[in-house]
This record gives sequence, C-alpha cells and structure tokens, in this order.
Amino acid sequence: MSVDSLYETMGLHRIVELNPEGRARLEYMAKPGMCHSGGVVQGGFVTGWIDAAMAHAVIAVLGDDVTPMSLEIKVSFFAPVRPGLVVAEGWIERRGRKTAFLEGRLLDEAGNVLAKGTSTVTLFDRAKVEAAAKAAIGG
Repeated sequence: MSVDSLYETMGLHRIVELNPEGRARLEYMAKPGMCHSGGVVQGGFVTGWIDAAMAHAVIAVLGDDVTPMSLEIKVSFFAPVRPGLVVAEGWIERRGRKTAFLEGRLLDEAGNVLAKGTSTVTLFDRAKVEAAAKAAIGG
C-alpha cells in the first residue's frame, strides 16, 4: 500500500501544518463508511488520525529519513466522533536520540476535544525500515 492510498483510506483532507518545532495539524474527513452503530466513527480511525498527527510532528522536526515506530499508544475518547471534518493535532512532548514521547488530540470543527492520545515511539532510519519490509515480502 502506498502512502497516498493509506491517506485516502484514512480520509486525509489536507496537512494544515508541519511545524519544525515539533507540531503537526492534519484534517480528516470522517465518512459514514467509517462508522458503526449509531453513526459513530470506529475508534481505530480516531486512534489512527491522532497517531498520524503525532508521527507527522516527528517528521516535521527530523525529516522523511526517520520513521517513528510506535512502542505504545493510548487514546482516551471524550465524545462520539461523527461524520464530517475533524482536526488531528500532534506534538513532541520530549525527544531523545532514539525515543520520543508524543501527545495529540482530535477536535471537531468547532474546536471541541473529542479524544486525546499519548504515544512512545522509537526513531528508526527509514531506509532500514523499508529494506526490512522489502526483505520480509521477498522483494
């Protein structure tokens, strides 16, 4: 799966901000096909949106040569996410040489916080990650 098809699957609308100080802001279109009972967006999409914003915060600082790989992620859901535009924000709380601690949140268009997340990531060389993936699939 290419990055573009992943973005499409996740409903990426646009990348609003990639701040070299370690912040990112992305907009997603939550679609009815992402919902379960009662028209509520499935939590995996919410988690993915926050996770992507946090990863983009790392990439904003370190560039595309680094792949932040999740060691753990926690998301707290405050309100149901409904179809429509949502905003995912992510930032670096603290970063070392090989590990970073990230935070993020998901907002509705009115700015209400729908969910918050934290993550610990390890920072890998992108070329090594891609080479390992290629080897794993026999390429």
